[in-house]
Amino acid sequence: MAMMRLRREDPRVVGSFRLHRRLGAGGMGVVYLGSDKRGQRVALKVIRPDLAEDQEFRSRFAREVSAARRIRGGCTARLVAADLDADRPWFATQYVPGPSLHDKVNEEGPLSPAQVAAIGAALSEGLLAVHDAGVVHRDLKPSNILLSPKGPRIIDFGIAWATGASTLTHVGTAVGSPGFLAPEQVRGAAVTPATDIFSLGATLAYACTADSPFGQGSSEVMLYRVVHEEAQLAGVPDALAPLLAACLAKDPADRPSTLSLSLRLKEIAAREAHGLSGGAWEDGSGGWGRAERGPGGRPTGERAEEYARQRTERGAAGTPAPRPRPARPPAARDAARPQGPASGANPRTGGRAGGRGPASRPTGRNGSRGPVRTGSGARRPGPDRRLLRQRVVVFVVVTLLVALGIAAAQGCQGPARGLGGGGSVSVTSSYGPEDAGRGGGGL
Repeated sequence: MAMMRLRREDPRVVGSFRLHRRLGAGGMGVVYLGSDKRGQRVALKVIRPDLAEDQEFRSRFAREVSAARRIRGGCTARLVAADLDADRPWFATQYVPGPSLHDKVNEEGPLSPAQVAAIGAALSEGLLAVHDAGVVHRDLKPSNILLSPKGPRIIDFGIAWATGASTLTHVGTAVGSPGFLAPEQVRGAAVTPATDIFSLGATLAYACTADSPFGQGSSEVMLYRVVHEEAQLAGVPDALAPLLAACLAKDPADRPSTLSLSLRLKEIAAREAHGLSGGAWEDGSGGWGRAERGPGGRPTGERAEEYARQRTERGAAGTPAPRPRPARPPAARDAARPQGPASGANPRTGGRAGGRGPASRPTGRNGSRGPVRTGSGARRPGPDRRLLRQRVVVFVVVTLLVALGIAAAQGCQGPARGLGGGGSVSVTSSYGPEDAGRGGGGL
């Protein structure tokens, strides 16, 4: 709160408090920075002389000071002292260091959604204590919210009234602040805790946009908009807009309760603090927050690499990538081709009953083929092993006959080599069942 030097007409001592600086002035009076004999600093408000002469004002003011003494909680400035019988009634509250919400936003611009939600949660919790004491603040606005090092504080209960009391009226005096008043205050109807909910919604909208949700204009124009026009929340973040719109409902019955508002704002503050917002827990493992997503809602940075890896693993578990097929002779393909297609098989996605040959079919641990299943789950026999063994025997016999023929031909020209001359003919065949599809000319 900005401090100014005392003016000539300002008092220097009020009650037991010495005044040092001006903290501000409003429709009710002037607020001073003072201290007691122990050096405790207070914010002391002295009522305007014209209001001090109004006996109705004095009696109502006395009732509300009595109610304010009952307020407990850390989100308000504690009432220290008051004199209701002085020529100019006054009251003193605990001095709260720190800028007002109005000054903070005016100097630095709109606050982040996480900051607004956290401030709103603390303020609504403070209002719980106020309302539990049977008091309605009636003038909640950005300049009456101080941002202290220990959290936001609600100040200036100068026009607070008991729940159910009618709006205070005085000739030439506008009670409350246009743009933050509730419609029932403008109409002169009874005030309730819902009245403060409306003002808090307007205050938080200001923190999001640096402007009143009812724009700017004269007092008459602003009061008309409050009663007859909808609040403008175009600049309010999506995480807060629906809740603030509910707070700004024209009918008090349509506004959330103080408790439900406090709980909801705490939830939003926690999610926004972690970079999450509305539906942020998209995957069951915790998800990626909106702050970590790029265009189209896709994760960025390290999250993008993890996201791609998981997608690859999920794809591998579902549809395997195609593998190159080794070339085979036509005869081998004919031998490996099944008599008919198995139901449910899909040759393009690696189905076991598709057009793949034995070389591309999965094998067991020992290298042999595993059982082949049809789409209906029944086993289908693989190639006949006895036929393969017969082919191997035929291949070996033919090879031996060819070798003997060559030896016989050479024996006609010179000494025999291979059968009787101490020499040997070694025929090595590495052809086995697993090579049935690779060669052999269809033997």
